[in-house]
Amino acid sequence: MAGYIISCCSTADLSREHFEKRDIHYVCFHFSLDRRQYTDDLGESIPFKDFYAAMAAGAETKTSQVNADEFEKYFEGFLKQGLDVIHVCLSSGISAVMNSAVIARETLIKKYPERRIEVVDSLGASSGYGLLMDGLADRRDAGCTFDEAKDWLLDNRLKLHHWFFSVDLTFYVKGGRISRAAGWFGTALHICPLLNMDKLGRLTPRSKIRGRKKVVQEIVLQMEDHAQGGRAYSGKCYISHSDCIEDAKAVASLVEKWFPNLDGKVEINSVGTTIGSHTGPGTVALFFWGDERND
Repeated sequence: MAGYIISCCSTADLSREHFEKRDIHYVCFHFSLDRRQYTDDLGESIPFKDFYAAMAAGAETKTSQVNADEFEKYFEGFLKQGLDVIHVCLSSGISAVMNSAVIARETLIKKYPERRIEVVDSLGASSGYGLLMDGLADRRDAGCTFDEAKDWLLDNRLKLHHWFFSVDLTFYVKGGRISRAAGWFGTALHICPLLNMDKLGRLTPRSKIRGRKKVVQEIVLQMEDHAQGGRAYSGKCYISHSDCIEDAKAVASLVEKWFPNLDGKVEINSVGTTIGSHTGPGTVALFFWGDERND
């Protein structure tokens, strides 16, 4: 037994079965849908399809992160069992949740001086953050010590690539990321923005692609350019999507065709309700191991 547990937030957007199979613990964010409160519990409180249908119909969403008291209670459950904790947070570039985790840590290390809690910024989101946790689980299972596992995270988190595109600009306009006029013209011209996550863990627009078919090809071209080994890439590949499974399958099919040495099939997950509250339906994200993000 490792003597420590690995943990993340529900915003790593893996299935409950995946978390349980890899022995990855998680703590849940919160959200509201038309002022009704829910837990971001991997689609159990409200199925993802129902959630995105409500958004498309005009429902108002609002998210809230895990607070310090929740983290303290969550971490203490492991400390009482004599276990140390490595908790990996949703990127500080898009959320302040790490601050809450650090506050809880500072309180608990005074109460349990013999135990260790490390809080690490993933600089990632959605199933890319999940793929980072999967890699961490591999190291734990291979016998890495607490410090070795923490150091691996810090050394490798920027090698996890996150590329996103959206076929629906409605929520980009609603969230103020693009103007109403730009959204109207973009929709009329079938423009799909392509974004990635930079070295500070922020979502950064990279290009505007016209048409679904072209943006699917472009996102896979980015994988060819950045993946470790290029088309000889032999790592895992995850995709997440917000109620646009056919677009996700199109990306997965092209990835499997272009990268024949993948470690298994492409894994497709749903964008969870926290991140999905901001993207809305129609977003596809592609995640893989690559060169270090440096911009």
